[in-house]
Amino acid sequence: MKKGERPNLLHVFGPVPSRRLGRSLGVDLVPFKTCTYDCIYCQLGPTSHQTCEVREYVPVREVRKELEVALRGEVEADYVTLSGSGEPTLHSRIDEVIRAIKDLTSIPVAVLTNGSLLHRPRVRERIRQADLIIPSLDAGTEPLFRLVNRPHPSLSLEKLVTGLIRLREEFNGAYWLEVMLLGGISALDSEVSDIAEIVELIRPHRVQLNTVHRPPAQPFAYPVPKDKLVYFKSFFPGQVEVIEERTWCEKELSAFGSGDLILSLLRRRPCSLEDICAGLGLHRSEVAKHLEGLVRTGTVKIESVEGRAYFSLANGDGKAE
Repeated sequence: MKKGERPNLLHVFGPVPSRRLGRSLGVDLVPFKTCTYDCIYCQLGPTSHQTCEVREYVPVREVRKELEVALRGEVEADYVTLSGSGEPTLHSRIDEVIRAIKDLTSIPVAVLTNGSLLHRPRVRERIRQADLIIPSLDAGTEPLFRLVNRPHPSLSLEKLVTGLIRLREEFNGAYWLEVMLLGGISALDSEVSDIAEIVELIRPHRVQLNTVHRPPAQPFAYPVPKDKLVYFKSFFPGQVEVIEERTWCEKELSAFGSGDLILSLLRRRPCSLEDICAGLGLHRSEVAKHLEGLVRTGTVKIESVEGRAYFSLANGDGKAE
């Protein structure tokens, strides 16, 4: 894909700016909000299809065709990332998608997963050829797990931890563990200590402490101040990093291809995330990434109307104050 091209792709999007992975070319393997969890902090809103059924939700042949288009020519990406609208390990042929990516490019493959299905040996086997796997652990007790992640009834914290430990034993690539902390819920000494004890059993190569950076599914999922996240670093063993609120300048965002399109639409009227996706034909995850950067720079502001988030220019001309 040549710089500036905007092919009409359904399952591949970006590259988009990522606070954790730099420039990420996303691959979406499940329909919107198809997930094993219904996390209170999810930036994409409540889960509409909660399931643990593993199947071929998106035809692999379609994904490969889109990858061939997206990876044609020079692509500036640090990772090809399997993530997007839901839980990627729900796809029964994710291993074939990983192989297809490796056939087409030397860009490393990352899998972002909530880790909920890693207790299943076949699921672990399917993602072992990735270069980087980043699962999540947001709770150290069953009650907190139920409160924050709101998992499918068949899942448990015990199953999650078992899968995370088994993957670490079997996987030869880079293994980073994301820990999402929420103000007044999990960002408490006792709760973080419980999580840290489990992390010591998992032994990831790196722990990434994160918090809410975009409008969450539930309004009571509050962000944690950076200084508090820094304080919690000492609770964890090994290499630990706080995920920074990366501020992309407007010039950088424009280089990703869709930043200017979003600004052009917002110059006409305030829009919700859904309005922008429908109006520009862009992937929801891609739009969310760009909006995060535009809000951080002060170019775009968020207003809530009847519980729905609307985005508009901060001063009416698309430039930060």
